[in-house]
Amino acid sequence: MKSKRLYGNTLLMITAVIWGTAFVAQTVGADHVGPFTFTASRSFVGGFVLIPVIFLMDMLRKKEGGTAPKGDRRTLILGGVLCGTALCIASVFQQIGISGGTSSGKAGFITALYILVVPMLGLLLGKKVRPIIWLCVMMSVGGLYLLCVTDGFSSVQLSDLFVLCCAFCFAVHIQIIDHFSPKVDGVRMSCIQFFVCGILSAVPAIFSEPFAVADLQAAALPILYAGVMSSGVAYTLQIVGQKYSDPTVASMIMSLESVFAMLAGAVILSQVPSGREILGCVIMFAAIIIAQLPEKKKAHQ
Repeated sequence: MKSKRLYGNTLLMITAVIWGTAFVAQTVGADHVGPFTFTASRSFVGGFVLIPVIFLMDMLRKKEGGTAPKGDRRTLILGGVLCGTALCIASVFQQIGISGGTSSGKAGFITALYILVVPMLGLLLGKKVRPIIWLCVMMSVGGLYLLCVTDGFSSVQLSDLFVLCCAFCFAVHIQIIDHFSPKVDGVRMSCIQFFVCGILSAVPAIFSEPFAVADLQAAALPILYAGVMSSGVAYTLQIVGQKYSDPTVASMIMSLESVFAMLAGAVILSQVPSGREILGCVIMFAAIIIAQLPEKKKAHQ
């Protein structure tokens, strides 16, 4: 059991590193293609990357005499479509925000707020929210103020609000995964979600964004990294890793993407944050960690 938990946590740590560095790729890609084009391209790349992986897994399973992937086809397709729809909306909001001027580091921290949004959404499902969560929400608001409101509220960029909307959408995406991942084969569902995301974002890209082969070639490396690593590898590792990891620990590990995003932006793109922005990030990260601490059980009298 401990080995499986370690396996799951390791996959989630790799996921956090890939997601964090992918913000740099998204920033570079935004200089050449529109948000819908970038999202569609990376999604199709991620989907095609997983096709040979699925065939290889099936071959190994048959060779070892293993059983067929669990879950019926209808549940698998439904999970993939719902995940792909949520992923598309979240990814487009995120890419629009980055294209609009939100730095990769700032985008990473704002996106990481999905971990606080998840329990808030639980209220709609009749779940109780611990009092500490409200404290963490207040801390996050304060951190966001320091990070985004650098010179009065007029300094808040519209792009920052798009990334904030992205955090809400990713919270929905996480809850969908939590519901379907135990019931179906994770790699297959991940593959379906990427093709759904690619199709949904390709339609508006065709009708609303200019297309030039030269621009697509210029953005080829960022698209490949985001498609192969962030989409094909990381999102699949998330689905598989969450099966074996404790939910609290999993959320804490994935929230580290914000730290890796800030570090990658500073090292690769020279997007060095100010002292005020660093303080905002520290407060937000502290809120994320505190929100995931397990509740102490009262001793029986």
